[in-house]
Amino acid sequence: MKAYVLGTQEGISSLTLTERPDPVAGPGEAVLKVRLACLNNRDIQILEGRYGAKKAEDRIPLAEGLGEVVSVGDGVTQVAVGDRAVCPHFVAWHDGPFDMSYFGKDLGTFTDGWAAQYIKVPAGALVKVPESLADEAAAPLAAATLTAWHAVSVIGEVKAGDLVLALGTGGVSMAALQIAKANGALVAITSSSDAKLEEARKMGADYAVNYRTHADWAAELLKQTGGRGADIIAETGGQHTLPQSINAAACNARVVLIGVGSSDGPLPNYGAIIGKNLVIKGIASGSRGMLVNLLRAMDANGFAPVVDKTFGFEDMAQALDYLKSGGHQGKVMIKVS
Repeated sequence: MKAYVLGTQEGISSLTLTERPDPVAGPGEAVLKVRLACLNNRDIQILEGRYGAKKAEDRIPLAEGLGEVVSVGDGVTQVAVGDRAVCPHFVAWHDGPFDMSYFGKDLGTFTDGWAAQYIKVPAGALVKVPESLADEAAAPLAAATLTAWHAVSVIGEVKAGDLVLALGTGGVSMAALQIAKANGALVAITSSSDAKLEEARKMGADYAVNYRTHADWAAELLKQTGGRGADIIAETGGQHTLPQSINAAACNARVVLIGVGSSDGPLPNYGAIIGKNLVIKGIASGSRGMLVNLLRAMDANGFAPVVDKTFGFEDMAQALDYLKSGGHQGKVMIKVS
């Protein structure tokens, strides 16, 4: 099979197209023919050697995608040949609370990912895709969309009438918008681009703040809402944006820290954390159980991740360059077969 490997991880140019033997399913395993693979910012960080320690140079990257089961090993009953399936990128995290050991079974970092014509995974991690969902709807779930589900539905416990704040217009924020609207919540979006904010409004955003035009974007959001703070905040900006997220939070808000983001910036308002009785929790993607519930919600409500652009398998490097440019709004995907 054709597969990409990380190489020396000195930049996107390190990505190398090579050939590997087709994977063979062992006991409890399944092999899928990859139809679509999806890109995330962490893939760029990995290729640039900025995602923790460098990974094995022969590691196949990419954390999320969708495939068709072509073979299964002994003892597999969860899926059958011909099923379309997806899985969380922490393939050992089936349910329950997170454990640090799950990082050791992370697709695209310590285990081969989706940037290949075939992928082998533990069958117990797979979730069959409902017939109502197209490949393009189900493929970009395991990283950004599942993280948004974890933040908004699991930690945030979103309900009708809540105000959900999502920073930026990347995959996590656009998914948070859709999940919140499917639950009858209000949504606020920040961006440096008025054009992207207008697209977010078309998707249902109730409030939009350009943080370049309004340096104190928390104050601008409170102005737009008549002083009402956000009940759930998908905080993707990192340490630099956290102080304003806290300022924008309502009493008893859940502030969910997502991704690496910036690692420098002013200290948050400690008094406001206590005074507002805030919950601040970091999360790492989501479990198979969360993915099952996400797919059920998509099947019932008809929402799906926004896809910005799809590239061919041979154009992986160009796709990564496009993602790094920041001109996208929604998911960047790779059509493999």
